[in-house]
Amino acid sequence: MSRPKKRPTKFALDTNDPDHHFADPFQPQTPLGSNTPERASSPVGARRPKVAPWLRWAVEPVEASKLLLAPIVLYISWELLVPYIAPAFEFLVPAIGAHLSNERISNPFGPIFLVSHRVPKSDPDDPRYAKGWCDLVFLAYNIVFFSCFRQLITVNLSRPLAKNFGLKKETKLARFGEQSHAVVYFLLSGAWGFCLMRQLPTWWYRTEYFWIDYPHWDMKPEFKRYYLMQMAYWCQQLIVLVLGLEKPRKDFKELVAHHLVTLWLVGWSYGMNLTLIGNAVFMSMDIPDTCFAFSKLLNYIQWERAKVFSFAFFFCVWTYFRHYLNLRILWSIWTEFDLIPLHARQWTPTEGTYLVGWMKYQIFGALALLQALNLFWYYLIVRVAVRTIIMSETDDDRSDDEGDDKAEDQKLAGKKVEFSKIPERGGRYKKPHQN
Repeated sequence: MSRPKKRPTKFALDTNDPDHHFADPFQPQTPLGSNTPERASSPVGARRPKVAPWLRWAVEPVEASKLLLAPIVLYISWELLVPYIAPAFEFLVPAIGAHLSNERISNPFGPIFLVSHRVPKSDPDDPRYAKGWCDLVFLAYNIVFFSCFRQLITVNLSRPLAKNFGLKKETKLARFGEQSHAVVYFLLSGAWGFCLMRQLPTWWYRTEYFWIDYPHWDMKPEFKRYYLMQMAYWCQQLIVLVLGLEKPRKDFKELVAHHLVTLWLVGWSYGMNLTLIGNAVFMSMDIPDTCFAFSKLLNYIQWERAKVFSFAFFFCVWTYFRHYLNLRILWSIWTEFDLIPLHARQWTPTEGTYLVGWMKYQIFGALALLQALNLFWYYLIVRVAVRTIIMSETDDDRSDDEGDDKAEDQKLAGKKVEFSKIPERGGRYKKPHQN
């Protein structure tokens, strides 16, 4: 009776074989030879974190696009169909038809993606807008928009670009995508805020106009849109931290504190009609963030000379905007708060006035906390600057990318050793197959 032929153990596969699924831990874990098609929604190697089904819009651009397009389709359908439906209702049900024919009945889907609460008495040629509850719907819509925007930049656009520059490690690809998203957003936001400030009496940081003629409750439509979209962006960034869409850096706690303080400032300044000072703070943050993210991109692709010049430029921009201008704003709060008109120094929500005496300390405290966080990061930046001068190194102290890369290599090596030691049925160890 012949002895049955022993099957080779599946753990004897060589993990250096590029066709083996352990050769790249970020490839789909499918059996060898499987005809399972790859997903077309994201590049190979890009992993999306697992989230609840009702949060898929936060990580899947396709799901977010559906939510973004639905209100637009409903809005257009309303505009096209109501003029034809109104006469029929007016004939059948006069009361309903009269309401539909009334020009004061606006499209109910407009506030979802268009600014609302127009001041009725404002000039049609120069419309003004106030705050209202529909702003919350607009805010939610743009949180979805920025989630879609982030995923498209970090995954679909940045990853192919990073690979063209020679980046291969998953950690570096993810970091490159995060900084690319930051460059695009802060560049657009900073330019938008710059154009808006040119139209305001606060240009260029004329701080006395933060308080003169308070309350600043009526806003031009583009200014209100800018403010609400800033708020939506920072809400979305907090969601990114909560869901863990970005691997935490060494300054994770400081970053969470920064996001919370920023949302506090944005919400209070909008609710308390302090939008002029809010625009100045946004400007002082967005422009240096653009330079910082761009400098990080040059560091990832190892353009040595360019990243040194970029870092030097970023250092000057950060110092001026995040410290000099922020300290000017703090000085204005402390010394120019009394420029507020006497009739506005009371808590009267119906009149839009909230700046009673204790509000001075609340505003100052929030911005002082933000400045403290900026000083912490400034300390890290100065350390990098010193190393650049002494040792010609421009690595970010917050960055743990190199350690992550080594960990990935060790992880793969460890898998090879581990699986090579698994015994066969006869108690013997089988060495991995060598090509």
